[in-house]
Amino acid sequence: MAEVERDLATGVQTTGHEWDGIKELNNPLPRWWLLVLYACVIYGLGYTVFYPAWPSLSGYTKGLLAYNSHADFYTETAAAAEAKKQYTDRIAALGVADIAKDPQLLEFSLAGGQAVFNENCAQCHGVGGQGQKGYPVLADDNWLWGGQLADIEQTVRHGIRSEDPDARQSQMPRFGADAVLEPAAINDVAEYVVSLSGGEADAAAKERGAKVFAENCVACHGENAAGNKDLGAPSLTNNIWQFTGDRAGFVAQITSPRHGVMPAWQGRLNDDLIKMVTVYVHSLGGGQ
Repeated sequence: MAEVERDLATGVQTTGHEWDGIKELNNPLPRWWLLVLYACVIYGLGYTVFYPAWPSLSGYTKGLLAYNSHADFYTETAAAAEAKKQYTDRIAALGVADIAKDPQLLEFSLAGGQAVFNENCAQCHGVGGQGQKGYPVLADDNWLWGGQLADIEQTVRHGIRSEDPDARQSQMPRFGADAVLEPAAINDVAEYVVSLSGGEADAAAKERGAKVFAENCVACHGENAAGNKDLGAPSLTNNIWQFTGDRAGFVAQITSPRHGVMPAWQGRLNDDLIKMVTVYVHSLGGGQ
């Protein structure tokens, strides 16, 4: 029988493993650790007996308690829907203007609309509608398509440049890419646009650009460049820009414009949620 080797310093039996002169001691695991391990094993086995656990080709073991988290979820959801029914039924029967006039429905819609907005809209428009580059601010009084409740509802339901047949549509011509204007004329009109919002512009280029603007841009942006909400044409005088507000950006936009796209939420959100998020967006500070 082989002699048991023990560590000289501690007297503990070694395992026989050695690395770089360091021998591994054969210390037993602490009793408390083993007890916890055994308790966990017993608990785990018991869990698989009482709760759904083991998968099979056709399903899974249901457990003695037949617990089902999906059933709990559906029960709780149904209870929540029933509790809200007194409000949602009235919201379904009313237009957004009437909802905003009812204090109870307004409070309910603001809370529900904020939740809908945070889940579906804040990714682009920012929390609280603060906006970001390429996506308009919803918390000011500058609206491309109008800030009335009915205007906002139309946009939410059908989107902008979406595939919905009732989506809001507008396209700025590609003045440069389609050779409608020469590069020199594009630079001149960009200089003129810079001047509209108070920027310093070359006087001669600005004068030439004003003529180009009158011949090509007034139909949408208006003679005073204040925009046209019926066409979704933005004002060029308030220094609020969806993409950029410098000369290079203006030249790029006039040459080959970018257009934002907003999805239609009708069919993704039910009618009640569309009305609630409409009321919420209107309340952010920029509703008219």
